[in-house]
Amino acid sequence: MTTLNLAPNLARGDDFYEALIDAHRDLSAAQSEMLNAQLILLLANQIGNHEILVAALKKAREGVAA
Repeated sequence: MTTLNLAPNLARGDDFYEALIDAHRDLSAAQSEMLNAQLILLLANQIGNHEILVAALKKAREGVAA
């Protein structure tokens, strides 16, 4: 069984954050939500492991529903 990697693992994190912000620039709130949804599905497909994805959903929700 593979576990969710919670250690820092993002190369060029600042550059990615800037690209993410740029991708949202000049979008309406609805378009921004659509971009986020599409990005989540693309990244989930890249990961491809159901258990990892479910663990990530649970971890993300912990940070919101505390």
